[in-house]
This record gives sequence, structure tokens and C-alpha cells, in this order.
Amino acid sequence: MSSAFARLAAACFIPLVLVASAPPLPAASQAALRALLEDERRAEAFYAAVIARHGEVRPFSRIIEAERRHQQALEALFEAHDLPVPPNPWNGTTVPVPASFEGACAAGAQAERDNVALYDRHLKAVSEEDLRCVFERLRWASQERHLPAFLRFTGE
Repeated sequence: MSSAFARLAAACFIPLVLVASAPPLPAASQAALRALLEDERRAEAFYAAVIARHGEVRPFSRIIEAERRHQQALEALFEAHDLPVPPNPWNGTTVPVPASFEGACAAGAQAERDNVALYDRHLKAVSEEDLRCVFERLRWASQERHLPAFLRFTGE
């Protein structure tokens, strides 16, 4: 079991014995897990493109690291359920970035709103305790940490 998943299990109060023998996931839960991982990867690609264009600036320089941790948490769920981690479709992809820093922050804020909505939708589709715990924690971070960080730069 990966150390990332061990930390995740501890944070979610999931006994390690339970996750070591996690049952196979139903198709809907697998689809939710794939969709959320892809969205976190898309966000990382966008934030990396913003940093490439506008420099190592906050909030992008901080939130990109959080997006990587979100991916690790979701990848740990794949591992716990003996599922292959899908390849990253965003590797090497050119992502368009607004010309202004303020425009990039507005796009980041919208990406976080969309991310929260995606978690809301997929939380309705899963019943597994480990998935729900991770999804809820990652949704909370997007809603309560990432979105406000972008909004500070947009004037909203």
C-alpha cells in the first residue's frame, strides 16, 4: 500500500485493514474516480500553463501543488481497489491561457467552481466510504481554499 494512501486512510479514519482488501468498485464508482482524476489533471495542466506564461505567481504556484496532491489521493484509491491508474491525457497538451493575470485568475475560479460541481455530482453516485471521504475532502479544498484564493485576485 502506498504511503499516500496510508496518509489518506488515516485522514479519513479508514482502517488500513479495510483498505488493504477493498472490494471491486461498481462501474459508476470507477467512472466517477476516472472523471475526477482527469479533472484534477486538467487543472494542473492549466495552472502549469499559467505559470509558464505569467511566472511563478500566487495563487497558481501554490494551488498547482495542491492539485498534484489531489491526484495522488485519487490515484491511491485506484491502487486500493486494484484498478490501473489511467494515463494522463493532459501530458504534453498545450492549454490556452488568458493574456492577463486577472483573466487567468477568473478562469481558475471558474475551474474550481466546475470542480466543486463535478464532485457534487459524483458524490451522489458513489456509496463506498473511502471514495466518499476522499471526494468530500477534495471538494472542500476546492470550495474553501482554491476558489477564495482566485477570487481575491478577480474582485468578485
